[in-house]
Amino acid sequence: MRLLQMLCVVLMVLCSTVQSKEHSHSHATGNNNRNDRASGSQKMYEENTDFAFRLYKHISALPGFQSKNIFFSPLSVSVALSALSLGARGKTHQQLFEGLGFNATDITAEEVSQSFQSIIENLNNKTDVDLSLGNVLFIDETFKLRPEFLESMKRYYHSDGFSVDFTKTEEAKEQINKYVEEKTKGKIKKMVEGLDPVTGMYLINYIYFKGEWENPFDEFDTKTDIFHVDNDTKVPVRMMNIDDDHHVYYDEDISTHVLQLRYKGSVSMLLVLPEKGLQSLGEVLRRDRLNKWIHSLQERYYDVYVPKLSMETSYQLKEVLSGMGITDMFQDTADLSGVSEKGNLFVSQGIHKTTLDVSEDGTFASAATGFRIVPLSGWLGPTPILKFNRPFMIFVIDCETISILFMGKIENPGKQ
Repeated sequence: MRLLQMLCVVLMVLCSTVQSKEHSHSHATGNNNRNDRASGSQKMYEENTDFAFRLYKHISALPGFQSKNIFFSPLSVSVALSALSLGARGKTHQQLFEGLGFNATDITAEEVSQSFQSIIENLNNKTDVDLSLGNVLFIDETFKLRPEFLESMKRYYHSDGFSVDFTKTEEAKEQINKYVEEKTKGKIKKMVEGLDPVTGMYLINYIYFKGEWENPFDEFDTKTDIFHVDNDTKVPVRMMNIDDDHHVYYDEDISTHVLQLRYKGSVSMLLVLPEKGLQSLGEVLRRDRLNKWIHSLQERYYDVYVPKLSMETSYQLKEVLSGMGITDMFQDTADLSGVSEKGNLFVSQGIHKTTLDVSEDGTFASAATGFRIVPLSGWLGPTPILKFNRPFMIFVIDCETISILFMGKIENPGKQ
């Protein structure tokens, strides 16, 4: 039986901040055709956000993950699954489609692929951040793809394609790892640890992001501080600090602080600090809650403290996706006949890896001196402090495509 393996790769290098909410609607202009397409895409964006939250909850529910740091790219996973669905048929396709949150009566498979095509093109055409999203197929020399599958992969998902000999496992592994390392600019060097010689194809999605803060932190203000993991556990962290005008919001309904940090461009970061703990936040985490936060942000002067972060994460997706109802593609009854004329195909493995680095300024260095002068009539007392010194959530959002590029939770900045 031939094996079809799926691999999701995601890298993030984060050195910047978020975009204001005004930009989130900048793509909504255009002629009627564009508006019609945007209206159809809106449903896809909404369902993709819901998928992100469901994926987070299922990863969080994995044994041992309740107290672990979590960081992943829901967009990378959904793009890879949608690309794979091009070759799925029958029950397998239905599970993939519905598992992603789509209803065939509301949106067609082609409309979903067109929407992902627009997202990929939009992200890859950005010039204000270093951002790339792509797909690649590594295909065994004896494994013949259906021309229509390969054509759709190239058209909608801008996929590269390479011929490999999976019977030469070490050479094939080196070829795949070298490609991933290049696309992630050296951040992920060993994506594939081992290969099965009967593998027919590897489908890989990768996303790389590096941004610069619109208002960078000053490294001279970074000091060692205490992070409260829980009531009994405290760890030392390097805490960045900046006092400036920030977009903030306090959600009184759930006693949660929201901070928006801006990157240069349309990508933004949200840091979410619940007063009652991450578990209580996870219970109310939904798309409408996120939308409320984004649209309720107000600019205020705050003294902000954010820990420096550096971590690597890796997830086996089979258990996670199976818990979300996507099971058929992992079984020997899978129908992936749209991929190849050869039968008995199934997905033997799903892997998702990420890296995250948050620092003061990114890849540039600069110096500036400023003195803030405030009229006495505007002085309301001491500057309010917002310190992320206990578990919090993190989102990296592209406002133009309304996509969650990355998300997760930070339980302990001192651990990988």
